[in-house]
Amino acid sequence: MTATRKHRQARGKPRKQARRKVRQVSIFDKILRAMPVTEAQVQKGLTWGLVGVFILGAFSVAHYSGINDRIRTEVAAAIGKAGFEVKRVEVTGVNRIDELKVYEITLAQKDRSMLLVDIDEVRKDLMANGWIKDARISRRLPDTLVVDIIEREPVAVWQNQGQLSLIDKTGFPLENITREEIPDLPVIVGKKANLKFTQLDELLDVAPALRPMVTGATWIGNRRWDLEFDSGETLALPEGEETASAALLNFARMDGVNRLLGRGVVHFDLRDAERAYLRMPPKAQAEDPET
Repeated sequence: MTATRKHRQARGKPRKQARRKVRQVSIFDKILRAMPVTEAQVQKGLTWGLVGVFILGAFSVAHYSGINDRIRTEVAAAIGKAGFEVKRVEVTGVNRIDELKVYEITLAQKDRSMLLVDIDEVRKDLMANGWIKDARISRRLPDTLVVDIIEREPVAVWQNQGQLSLIDKTGFPLENITREEIPDLPVIVGKKANLKFTQLDELLDVAPALRPMVTGATWIGNRRWDLEFDSGETLALPEGEETASAALLNFARMDGVNRLLGRGVVHFDLRDAERAYLRMPPKAQAEDPET
């Protein structure tokens, strides 16, 4: 067989196709391709995440070992040495309470760095005083603490088991006083009567003409009020806020028409919704003309 023929036969044989290798795509790769970021960006994010975890761990170790507190103290001391120390205290809003007590509490922070002043602690100590309703403390750089006091307003005297106390409109006891120190305020008497002062105040609102004449009130049996007037009479009101308000309003109308107060009646009793009872003072015994 000639060379030419062999070449033709060889050329006529079909060539075997090369096998292509199929690349397996992992689930991780599929997720990366689906994400709107490149693989390089993901790797960069993971790197920064590891750095963040390392920093957080280092901070936690420093915190629990006390390093952070020491650093803070040193920084505060440096600030104090630079002139930012508590040297002055300005107090406003003080009227009835002892101003020296406010200075005493606040000046416990004296000669300390302004950064180390515990504002919340100072306020807590001030609020322990019954007269102080609220206190606001602020720093005025470089060396001043400003204390703004809001005082409670005494509106009545509470008498309980012989003890006298000034109270505010919420019934909060402000200060114990003696009988000689009683101011020109109504006196309420009875166990837990201070907690019912708001109710009494609302009750008197229904009869504004009578309010200035009321010098005191007694909380009876934890159920109802007896009112006392400057002309010497006592008015017994029924139980229940609405019933007592209606009775007091009716009494105010009758007093406006007939002038019930100041006419010598000792006691008015309106506990019965059907009728009112009056009690007159006992008549003085006639003197024996022979004596």
